[in-house]
Amino acid sequence: MNSNIKIFVEDDYNTLSKKAAEIFACAVNRKPEGSFGFATGSTPLGMYDELKGMVKKSELNFTKINAYNLDEYYPIKGSDNQSYKYFMAANLFDEINLPKENRFIPNGEAPDPIKECVEYEEKVTKASIEMQILGIGNNGHIGFNEPADYFAGATNYVELAENTIEANARFFEKLEDVPRFALTMGIHSIMMAKSILLLASGEGKAQILKDSLFGKITPKVPASVLQLHCDVFIVADKAAAKYL
Repeated sequence: MNSNIKIFVEDDYNTLSKKAAEIFACAVNRKPEGSFGFATGSTPLGMYDELKGMVKKSELNFTKINAYNLDEYYPIKGSDNQSYKYFMAANLFDEINLPKENRFIPNGEAPDPIKECVEYEEKVTKASIEMQILGIGNNGHIGFNEPADYFAGATNYVELAENTIEANARFFEKLEDVPRFALTMGIHSIMMAKSILLLASGEGKAQILKDSLFGKITPKVPASVLQLHCDVFIVADKAAAKYL
């Protein structure tokens, strides 16, 4: 495993969230006008709650950062409560006084998804992201980069794997409501970030976390590419880290 991967094993989800928030807050305090990458999903929610608490205590200031989101469903309206634009506003951005003009998320309403990917990639490249937050899917996906025969490069338009759709169904009324496509930063887009902060919680992530960090680097396990990054923080609870 790359010696530049730093692993923090925490007792439970609450302590995982506190440690992740501490790491991210340090990065923001070092570059209070920098660009940072955010992720959706249930795993970062505890960390986001911790960050909101820091803002309320005036320990952290997000008013001058630029925020870039990993991905978005397609097609979906930004006003839809299942869109990632809505998720980030409701769970973090609106509560940390992050100006709307500093929020960048792939446009799930764009008439041409391919063109939107090209334009979003240009923004991400120009931004030079300081730290990118990631979760990890049960199949090793990061962002919506699913297992494939090659690593996706730039921001791309993807069809979601069935197990990803099933995993996300808990957020929708029924399985049929889950979008089948998404816009996502590519592997190269993610790897351009100066540092990576990956969160993993629960026994269901234990095997894929081990495969990603200690297994073969392969597009069949997209997160395995992180072994090649120069500065990665892994924060996992004991259940997710049981095989590490």
